[in-house]
Amino acid sequence: MGIKRYKPTSPARRFMTVSTFEEITCTTPEKSLLEDQRHTAGRNAQGRITVRHHGGGNKRKYRIIDFKRNKDGIKAVVKTIEYDPNRSANIALLYYADGEKRYILAPVGLSVGDEIYSGADVDIKVGNALPLENVPVGTMIHNIELQPGKGGQIARAAGMAAQLMAKENGMATLKMPSGEMRYVSVKCKATIGQIGNLDHEIIRIGKAGKTRHLGIRPTVRGSVMNPNDHPHGGGEGRSPIGHAGPMTPWGKPALGYKTRKKNKKSNKFIIKRVN
Repeated sequence: MGIKRYKPTSPARRFMTVSTFEEITCTTPEKSLLEDQRHTAGRNAQGRITVRHHGGGNKRKYRIIDFKRNKDGIKAVVKTIEYDPNRSANIALLYYADGEKRYILAPVGLSVGDEIYSGADVDIKVGNALPLENVPVGTMIHNIELQPGKGGQIARAAGMAAQLMAKENGMATLKMPSGEMRYVSVKCKATIGQIGNLDHEIIRIGKAGKTRHLGIRPTVRGSVMNPNDHPHGGGEGRSPIGHAGPMTPWGKPALGYKTRKKNKKSNKFIIKRVN
């Protein structure tokens, strides 16, 4: 998918880029696969803001995505490739031979009219879903389950893909998009190929209003606050942080702070961490 650049008719237009949406074949979503979304603007049941910078944004409906791919042995034909406002990846509408319709994440190379399948004995073809025990070593995969039958949880964003490195003793070794190496059961399902919309990461928002359309409210720098509002605040003019490292408004390390529990059960499945 290409990137469109604008002539600098305004300060915002000078740097704004958008997708050309060349892969999109339909602009009207399937009504039977839509759900209303409830937006909380970052507030909890007591009305207190627990997640900052959330709120506003354009109205949008949720597209029900089939992450489980559990219709084994039934032929599905790709009817449309569509835009999904809720994720960076595009989605594909499938028409199954039994009449059911489902959305899936659209990988690179999947086009309208393609036939795809799910099951243990299907071909190694882009869009097909099968257990890791039937996937050849070295294959690029996405929408990978962490637990058999739970549905894909790994490599679901635009351009993402993991690589199957080895299979031994009922466990598959995966190289994650981040570079992390970890074990996953060979009974877990995955989809062949790399998620599409590869140019998503180089799109430049260009103006503040577009960020508001995405539902992201403004962020005020701690360095321009008062000392009672933020650890970075205070001082005459522009001042240094005054601490060994950047801090959150609540005094916790802001960068490089590991939040994963040291005794987490799934630690035994991680072979090599990124950091």
